[in-house]
Amino acid sequence: MNIDKQHYRTIWPDTKDNRKIMIIDQRQLPHNFIVEQLSSLNDAVTAIKDMHVRGAGLIGATAGFGMYLAAIHAEDGRLTETMTEAARLLDRSRPTARNLKWAVDRVQQAVKQSTDEEEQKRIAFNTACDIADEDAAFCQALGKHGLNIIQKLSEKKQGKTINILTHCNAGWLAFVDYGSATAPIYAARDAGIDIHVWVDETRPWNQGAKLTAWELQQENIPCTLITDNAGGHLMQEGMVDMVIVGTDRTTHTGDVANKIGTYLKALAAYDNNIPFYVALPSSTFDWNIDNGRDIPIEERSGEEITSISGLDSNGTVTSIQLTASGTHAVNYSFDITPARLVTALITERGVVEAKRDAIHSLFPDRLPDTR
Repeated sequence: MNIDKQHYRTIWPDTKDNRKIMIIDQRQLPHNFIVEQLSSLNDAVTAIKDMHVRGAGLIGATAGFGMYLAAIHAEDGRLTETMTEAARLLDRSRPTARNLKWAVDRVQQAVKQSTDEEEQKRIAFNTACDIADEDAAFCQALGKHGLNIIQKLSEKKQGKTINILTHCNAGWLAFVDYGSATAPIYAARDAGIDIHVWVDETRPWNQGAKLTAWELQQENIPCTLITDNAGGHLMQEGMVDMVIVGTDRTTHTGDVANKIGTYLKALAAYDNNIPFYVALPSSTFDWNIDNGRDIPIEERSGEEITSISGLDSNGTVTSIQLTASGTHAVNYSFDITPARLVTALITERGVVEAKRDAIHSLFPDRLPDTR
């Protein structure tokens, strides 16, 4: 998508040296736009763990390139062992996002096509690039399917503004391009539909306030920032026509793990008869977990709750403490929205009910071989 009218992806190999992988350091947004270089496996692990990059699709793409970086720095004769260790380190960096392990496993399997280490390095690079390209293509495709939903709402409202509420950032910054929850919004804008987006601030990292609002502003899409607790009120007042969120992992039975607070939005939407959609590329499905309660929930440092960062009066990004010293805080990063609260899932292959049989019918080729 665009930053100051210039197209960017969130991750890309350096055009002059593909041993360097470039990312946008999202910790600095929206105040500073900084491109960071990843040159090693440790760089990739740190970028994922410390949220230089975040979002399901982008975490997966970064993990794919992390595996490639591990491969090119492996000692002669130790590439397989090096990649096995790299997979272990990457898998631990953020436990909830399904795309991470999916990408790591895909690169590991791909390099088994050859026993020549130089060829294995080329395969690792090409596979990582494929993962990134597919992520962008999948998001663009699910945007087209989501557009059909917004078009029907627009027709029902006779062309009046469609108000969409979203939570956290599932925009292009969370993927390689287009985003998941935002892809239908961009497609609707391009189709000439009058849209407006309610943007949850999304504590404690404020991805909505810092990223989603900024991203939509870059694309000239009308949006309004709200506190996390305001969504239910807006729904009660008839000010929300639909909810679209992303997901970091979704079971093959339709349960959804997404940024903490998503479950509360789903409950409010259900109570007010407002459609609640989850947008995801199929790489986010977990085909081995039946119940959302079995998804590992990442718990991060309580300091992310007791402090906050922003731009001070001198134009410097700084962090300040919000609470009394010694305040104990528990910081769960995700919650589970059960399938019964999800109107439908928007995927690159179409819109599907959040039900086991429907999901399996749409993705029969993704089911694990249980023979």
